[in-house]
Amino acid sequence: MNSAKEASVGWRDTLSGLMPVGGKSKLVALALVLYLLIAIILGMYWSIMPGPGDVRAEAQALAAEGGGTVVTGSVTTAALISVVEKMLHKPGGYIRNDRFPPGVWLDNISNWEFGALIQVRDLSRAMREAFSRSQSQSKEDVDLAEMEPKFNFDSTSWILPSSESVYEDGLTYAYRYFERLSDDKAPEAQFYARADNLRYWLATVETRLGSLSQRLSASVGERRINTDLAGDAEASQSTRTAAEQYIQTPWTEIDNVYFEARGTAWALIYFLKAVEVDFEDVLRKKNAQVSLQQIIRELEATQEMLWSPMVLNGSGFGPLANHSLVMASYISRANAAIIDLRDLLSQG
Repeated sequence: MNSAKEASVGWRDTLSGLMPVGGKSKLVALALVLYLLIAIILGMYWSIMPGPGDVRAEAQALAAEGGGTVVTGSVTTAALISVVEKMLHKPGGYIRNDRFPPGVWLDNISNWEFGALIQVRDLSRAMREAFSRSQSQSKEDVDLAEMEPKFNFDSTSWILPSSESVYEDGLTYAYRYFERLSDDKAPEAQFYARADNLRYWLATVETRLGSLSQRLSASVGERRINTDLAGDAEASQSTRTAAEQYIQTPWTEIDNVYFEARGTAWALIYFLKAVEVDFEDVLRKKNAQVSLQQIIRELEATQEMLWSPMVLNGSGFGPLANHSLVMASYISRANAAIIDLRDLLSQG
């Protein structure tokens, strides 16, 4: 026993002798630098954003996997599933609720996830309230009724339960609905591709893009005239606001809004391409296919590579670029085209 203790002390003394003065602090500093280097490299890998996909092929693959067929609504449902799957299973997984490095530092990809998630929530609500129901008094689909609140769970919950686990539960109900759509033994599972249903969802998309466009444009401070009550002499509001306001996004949030818009556009491209398939007859009848394709093209332009290492915030016509204003331009044009498309769909 004593010999073992003496040997242990001897080894410790030997190592202490080999290590120069201050060697322990240098070792700790080296370990810290190595950790930070690994975290930075891992963070760069985790920040890779998913690219576009083929909605038709993904729907066909999903149907073949479950032994079903592609019917009306299958492509839209498959697009919803695909967006959530890619958001959860991309490099690094779901990052928005991370509490440790490097995930806690990656606010760009975190806001990208949030933008995509908002579109998932809006589409899942439209599927529950409109696409799956023949009229306002009809019964809602049982799986969609369970799916929609799952996707509306807190996006930053780390544990008990984690956001990922709840969203995975939502995917389970989405898969069930997808399989039931083509099942002749489940006639209660329906997807109604009607012009009024499409207008319902597009109205939500319109308001989302309008808000994003304003927030992106506010990267450069500007004075705006208050038009909240314009157009209605009888209108009123809760509290009085100034007739002219100065609006500017804080500089610490500029890149957050930019990447939220980028995630929003990415998810919308998926969904609009799916709508182009499922609502093909409706769009053809209204001669609105080209209008939808132009919206998709505007949104695809937002996915171009950002060559700058950071989101630049030049002052309008100044010498430096303003990436937020460029993004706002594409978002605004897509939003204007959606307004025109909704008007087109409302015509007989």
